[in-house]
Amino acid sequence: MFGRSEKRYKKLTLLHSNDLHGDFLAEQVDESLVGGVSRLSGYVHRARQRDPNVLYAISGDMFRGSVIDSEFQGLSTIQIMNLLGPDVVTIGNHEIDYGVAHLLLMEKCANFPIVNANFHITTNGRRLFEPHRIIQIGGMKVLFIGVITEQILASAKNDTLIGTFLNVEDAAVDVGRICNAFNTTDVDLMVLLTHIGFEEDKALAEQLDPAWGVDLIIGGHSHTLIDEPVVVNGIPIVQVGTGTDQLGRFDIVVDTKKNRMDSYQWQSIPLNDATAPLDNVLEDLILNYKGQTDLKYGRILTRLVRELTHPDRNRETTLGSLVSDALAESLGVDIMFAGSGSIRVDRMGPVITYGDLAEAFPYDGAIYQISVTGAQLERMVRHVLAQAASGQHCEFYQFNGGTRITFDRAADEFAEFHVAGEPLNADRIYTVGLPHYHFQNMPEFLGVSQEDCKPNGDFRTLATSARDVIEEYLISHNNLDYQIEGRLTVL
Repeated sequence: MFGRSEKRYKKLTLLHSNDLHGDFLAEQVDESLVGGVSRLSGYVHRARQRDPNVLYAISGDMFRGSVIDSEFQGLSTIQIMNLLGPDVVTIGNHEIDYGVAHLLLMEKCANFPIVNANFHITTNGRRLFEPHRIIQIGGMKVLFIGVITEQILASAKNDTLIGTFLNVEDAAVDVGRICNAFNTTDVDLMVLLTHIGFEEDKALAEQLDPAWGVDLIIGGHSHTLIDEPVVVNGIPIVQVGTGTDQLGRFDIVVDTKKNRMDSYQWQSIPLNDATAPLDNVLEDLILNYKGQTDLKYGRILTRLVRELTHPDRNRETTLGSLVSDALAESLGVDIMFAGSGSIRVDRMGPVITYGDLAEAFPYDGAIYQISVTGAQLERMVRHVLAQAASGQHCEFYQFNGGTRITFDRAADEFAEFHVAGEPLNADRIYTVGLPHYHFQNMPEFLGVSQEDCKPNGDFRTLATSARDVIEEYLISHNNLDYQIEGRLTVL
């Protein structure tokens, strides 16, 4: 192709990440160091030196997941990202965790463009960010559009002045509007940077008119690690899991006469000693931040009998059992719905420092008590299991001791349902502990509303900080040990 004299075909390398979540430091795996932003930066900058026409994009959730990010409320992350040097990023739901005003401050500190087409002020419809960015490189114009939907911004729903389009259908309409506006601008490649989840990306692709010219969807949010792009409506859709263990790479041939992608190759690049050099300047910056946080977060809370793990958010885990027990026993509820997604590490212990706790639970918040009937409680668990079975990114829960739930999916019924060591009574009122985020989104996450539960008793704020409760529990309990014991089993 490139041996021909025609200049209409040009090569573009498009690197991409999603859901970095403050995964700044490399981890030792066997005898190799894996991941880390310094190694990610080493690969990106080496590619820019070796290959023509290289762009690097991030599809949301740079923030949260590490004490370095939390301690400096994202300012450290923006400085690290500035050295990493993405060409364009879009926002994810965790960019809103420190508040919208704080996010707008972060944008002012960023040396890279942040694009989002449908995050707006509800009173006048004004967008908070530029909806798109055209990057000119190697004689090509590449258009990036950022997309997020209201379902993903569940944590921001209490801010009525901020909104997004409700669903992928509305988002598709706005994408079409932007694409139509650039039909005469000679844009050579159109890329959607989304943070809505892999299944929603596929639904969005179905809604896009081929005449709009969208070539690629680079997504995030669901932490989906794929072997090859999924093509829907002629549009390749990709995502590369979470963190910095891997990087997505497109090698694209662009037809600048027809303004479209002519061909492509895609791969997920593992980032380790063999594939990527270390960016020492960025590593020094990260270690400087780590040195500051270690002084505060190095104190030891407790020692467990063994390391506890959380390898899968959609099933019972030993680390999840510790968390749910700590909250249920300390706060005195019959059953604790501890959000699996709030546990952001896959292992902890046997020695646990305050830094380990903060790293594992960066999304601190209040715990509420609601009262439900046994029938409502069964409905809630059934709703959670149905969402998990759909294969979509969903909320899942860890339950405290004394809970024994066995669901027979083939028969579509509960073979066992014990709470506090006793069989479920459909008419009894049970007290349930819920994190603030889940309390605010009960219909979507649990299939019941606050209005449904009000007749059973008033809501109560049991604690303003779940992390404080877990910390005190760990300090006062030594030699804790957990095994998988069947708190939640799906047949």
